[in-house]
Amino acid sequence: MTSSIDELLAEARAHLRRLEPREAFEAQRAGAVLIDIRPSENRVTEGRLPGALVIDRNVLEWRLDPASDARLPVASYDLHAVLVCNEGYASSLAASTLQRLGIERATDLAGGFRAWRAAGLPVESDGPDAPAG
Repeated sequence: MTSSIDELLAEARAHLRRLEPREAFEAQRAGAVLIDIRPSENRVTEGRLPGALVIDRNVLEWRLDPASDARLPVASYDLHAVLVCNEGYASSLAASTLQRLGIERATDLAGGFRAWRAAGLPVESDGPDAPAG
């Protein structure tokens, strides 16, 4: 059985309680961990999320699976992880995968980093093309 990417995305999102930018900001303030999975080029040119944990997408599952030998100290089945990509597509698929690993509170930021920035939430500048503040 084959599925289109749109079907896979819809299936992934059916199990997520996705957060809008302000909800994600408040969740972070309440202890959730924002996890930025964007490529480094995007963080340099567009800016970074203050306090976010950066984990490359290609190692995300190994770093957050509490049963993995390559896990980070933050890895926990109780982790409230809010994944952030550029526009909220790759993060939905990744959050769904984390849920399948038993991290039930994994979710993502609807609209991704760009929605966060458009909502006027804090952004740290990395490079000359990144927006200030």
